[in-house]
Amino acid sequence: MTRQRDHQIDQIDRTRNLGIIAHVDAGKTTLTERVLFHTGRIHAIGEVHEGTAHTDDHPIEQRKGITILAAAVTCAWKDHRLHLIDTPGHVDFTIEVERSLRVLDGAVVVLDGVAGVEPQTETVWRQADRHRVPRLVFVNKLDRVGADFARAVREVATRLGANPLPITLPIFEGDRLVGVADVVGLRRLAWHGDGPSAPVVTPLALTDAHLGAARERVLEACADEDPAVLEAVIANRAIDPATLWRALRAATIAGRVVPVLAGSAYHHRGVEPMLDAVVALLPSPRDRGEVGGQRPDPGAPLVALAFKVVFDEFGQQTFVRVYSGTLSRGQTVHATRAGKKLRVQRLVKLMAGEREHVDQLEAGEIGAIVGAPIGNGETLCACDAPAVTLESIHAPDPVVRVALEARSSTDRERLGVALGRMTLADPSLRLETDVETGQTLLAGMGQLHLEIAVERLALEHGVAVTTGRPLVAYRSTLRRAVRRDYRHVKQSGGPGQWAHVVIEVGPGARGSGIVFVDRISGGAIPREYVRAVEAGVRAAAATGLLGGHPVVDVVIALVDGGTHVNDSSELAFHVAGSLAFRAAAVDAEPCLLEPIMSLEVTSPEVHTGAIVGDLARRRGQVLGLELRVVHAEVPLAETFGYAGALGAMTHGRGRFTLEPARYEPAPPRRSV
Repeated sequence: MTRQRDHQIDQIDRTRNLGIIAHVDAGKTTLTERVLFHTGRIHAIGEVHEGTAHTDDHPIEQRKGITILAAAVTCAWKDHRLHLIDTPGHVDFTIEVERSLRVLDGAVVVLDGVAGVEPQTETVWRQADRHRVPRLVFVNKLDRVGADFARAVREVATRLGANPLPITLPIFEGDRLVGVADVVGLRRLAWHGDGPSAPVVTPLALTDAHLGAARERVLEACADEDPAVLEAVIANRAIDPATLWRALRAATIAGRVVPVLAGSAYHHRGVEPMLDAVVALLPSPRDRGEVGGQRPDPGAPLVALAFKVVFDEFGQQTFVRVYSGTLSRGQTVHATRAGKKLRVQRLVKLMAGEREHVDQLEAGEIGAIVGAPIGNGETLCACDAPAVTLESIHAPDPVVRVALEARSSTDRERLGVALGRMTLADPSLRLETDVETGQTLLAGMGQLHLEIAVERLALEHGVAVTTGRPLVAYRSTLRRAVRRDYRHVKQSGGPGQWAHVVIEVGPGARGSGIVFVDRISGGAIPREYVRAVEAGVRAAAATGLLGGHPVVDVVIALVDGGTHVNDSSELAFHVAGSLAFRAAAVDAEPCLLEPIMSLEVTSPEVHTGAIVGDLARRRGQVLGLELRVVHAEVPLAETFGYAGALGAMTHGRGRFTLEPARYEPAPPRRSV
């Protein structure tokens, strides 16, 4: 038994759960494809531009040449098991990155060697910071004209606020990238030809000033972690590479350094050293320690998190990360959020669109449950152990809406089920109803997000819809503070309704949402009635003002009130809270808030003037100008059709990225 447990713990120590994250077109999927090839998981390399990449197996991904769904694969490298998730780079699909990072132990951030740190790079970096995920940086596409490894390293420090530490450097012969220099192991790795080949490894002489400086930085970082390295450096003694790797591992897991590697995934340069660094530097599940109080122990009671739901021809498939214990086929588990028990009929490990059926998933592993009705963010526990609820997955608020209308009566019958499945699978999609027309509205993170959602309705669910023009997801708020004394009295022959509330409403901090404050003293209103008032207030705020746009960033204080000995009830105070808030809001100068987007435009310098002028006409504000890059903020309502306008201004040579920044008051008489 002890031997079996030791083996299980050794397996956990040799497991790496990592994600590939980056800005769109940085080369994440190409790198993933090379990883699968070099680990022996596949034997024929697919390409993104040909629609044959193994992790981009969805027809829409193959047609558009972009990743829209995070794909999980399992492979092995040097006696280590790698669970790898290839994530989308487009900001519209940020939920895929969010829920992946929620369950991963480490990440590889891919940078375009020409573009450097791009806007979505900053977004995914902040997401990784929030989840405290240690990471490596792989500077890709160094074989391209204009690539600059040193500039990319500087931008990791200046734009991401990290402490980059190059551990491999690019080696060029003329303008051609031929290999990398391993600064830790003092090796030169060179590849011949443009296709896959084993690197030629030779000793590395530190004759170049850049190599010498990089080696000194590595030694300094390791000396900060390990006194033995410091003594060896001071005594000018040779240091075993294994000792340096151990020190670097400690610094990486603690977040004190971010190792940076060089390469070109498309031409197979630097992929093997990157895999070596993943194994040597990124944490195992045990290195990450407790999550929600759960240790990665195969002998402990089961605790697992369902972090993603997909629907295919086999029904529902739920991705799970096992944090402790073992999840077995045929096991009955407790879903703590739903408060129900369910039986695990089938378990699989994933290779993008392919499945490998397994009997169990142990602590630290990622796999999927097939066929069970499990919600996103659900915690699964052993039935005979205390219930545990892990932190769920945060979905960002949508900023764009589109009206949907089924094309036929058959489509109308199936539309509700299809939308229910889509919003379950993608929590950043929301269903809303237009209060004036009764139309069904689908809200999402951007135009591309909604366009692909409509395509998936037809492709995956066989439901054809027509759509209206995109609508901005406005919000409403209040400009000034108001006090309202409200009595709700209703007599209908039987038990009546009586509630008296005094509330104060006013503007709150931007981004604070709805803040409810209980200032009742002396027991004027019982605790259960206070909760009913809060529920009524929040329901009224969600229903919205000014055309039904939800109310945000307000503070509501319940300051006084009274009850009736016979006719007061929770229902009466719920109604009183709702009506009191609506009455107060009318006098508190309600106003619209519109989403402001962070915009980055890249184009030849000759077009900068035209771009800046166009942004001024769109109510945009230029924040900064760099070589070929314009940083700005612009209201979302002014960005519809921007792709075509930018193409016309730059003769097709401009590109841009948009991501939500915040909400700000909309101009008066804004049409919504």
